[in-house]
Amino acid sequence: MSSLPLNPSLDILAIAAHRDDVEQTCGGTLLKASQRGQRTGILDLTQGEMGTRGSAEDRAQEADAAAKILRVSWRRALDIPDGRVENTWENRLKVAAVIRETRPRMIILPYWKGRHPDHYTASVLGYEACFLAGLAKLDPGKTLGSQLSVVSHNVTASVAFPPHRPFKILYATLYYDVRPTFVVDIGEQFEGKLASILAYTSQFSDQQAGKDIFPAHDEVRARVDAMARFYGMLAGVTHGEPFLQKEVGLVDDLLSIPVKSI
Repeated sequence: MSSLPLNPSLDILAIAAHRDDVEQTCGGTLLKASQRGQRTGILDLTQGEMGTRGSAEDRAQEADAAAKILRVSWRRALDIPDGRVENTWENRLKVAAVIRETRPRMIILPYWKGRHPDHYTASVLGYEACFLAGLAKLDPGKTLGSQLSVVSHNVTASVAFPPHRPFKILYATLYYDVRPTFVVDIGEQFEGKLASILAYTSQFSDQQAGKDIFPAHDEVRARVDAMARFYGMLAGVTHGEPFLQKEVGLVDDLLSIPVKSI
């Protein structure tokens, strides 16, 4: 699931280290956007070959199933080593080339702090790639070699697209305990978000491997529901997903601010 039509621009591109990260942190938000007619995409930096459960091939099939549930228009996995996501020049160029190809107006990145090094490294890597993607004199393809290759279901694609820099960068904060800037109401999308997570059957199932790390299948709903309800409560809705922006927000009409103070 990696091809784009002749007008390839995405409205929103979510970038994360691993297949299933986006589903957990902002899957409901992507589904809500697609239901509004917005074009959404997911870029997974790794292919999941180091996962305790399942294989990279399993993850690819599960990622496709999850993408269909979330109605995303585009999804691809790079070939950065799982468990070794590093903010190198080469990796920044790979991500920058994808940003030029998909031309998103908005990028969603992981929060820049967290337990897993791949997660917080993906945040800084993604931000710096957004900057590089807008440099007119930078040619990622020539810099990396005769062609820049990205991997998606064993299909190789060369990249040669004009500069592009997204208008907005948001950070999905679900993996880290930080007060969000805002919460997206996903009450109507919660079941779809949950289904996209459960599409990773090799990850969330009653297997012995990784049983101390991953919740059993029958616990997944309770955990996902509890987190979504917590952030929803902060914003006065049933289920929510948290986000942070670095910029100061702009309000045109004070009476249009939706969340009650008391």
